[in-house]
Amino acid sequence: MTTLTKTTPASAFGAGAVLELAGRAGLAAIFVTSGLQKLGSYAGTTAWMDASGVPGALLPAVIALEVLGGLAILLGFQTRWAALALAAFTAIAALVFHADLADPVQAIMFWKNIAIAGGFLLLAANGPGRLSVDARRLRA
Repeated sequence: MTTLTKTTPASAFGAGAVLELAGRAGLAAIFVTSGLQKLGSYAGTTAWMDASGVPGALLPAVIALEVLGGLAILLGFQTRWAALALAAFTAIAALVFHADLADPVQAIMFWKNIAIAGGFLLLAANGPGRLSVDARRLRA
C-alpha cells in the first residue's frame, strides 16, 4: 500500500493526467467562449475596444487568438507556445481594460487576469501532460 505524502505526485495514482486535462479545459473554456461571444457581438466589441483606446481593427486577431489558442490549450497542441501567447494577452488585457484598481469590480477582473496568466505560465513551464497531442507526438 502506498502512503500519500506532501511530495507524492498525483500522477503516481493515475489521477495526474486527468487533473492536467481538467486544468487545461478550465483555462481553455473562458477563452473559447469569450472569442465566440465576440463574434456574436462584433460591432459592440469593436466600439468598446475603440473607446478603450485599442483599435477595433484588432478584433479578428483577438478572436483568433482566443478561440484557436483556447482550443490548442484544450487539446494540448503546441501548448507551450499557446500558453505563452495567452499569458501575454491576458496580462496586457488586465493592464489595458482593468487597471482601475480603485473600482472593486475592475480590481477583481485585473487580479483574475493576472491569476489566469500565472496559470498559463505554469503550463508553459511544465507542459500539457500525458493526455495531450504534444505528449502523443513525442511518443510517436
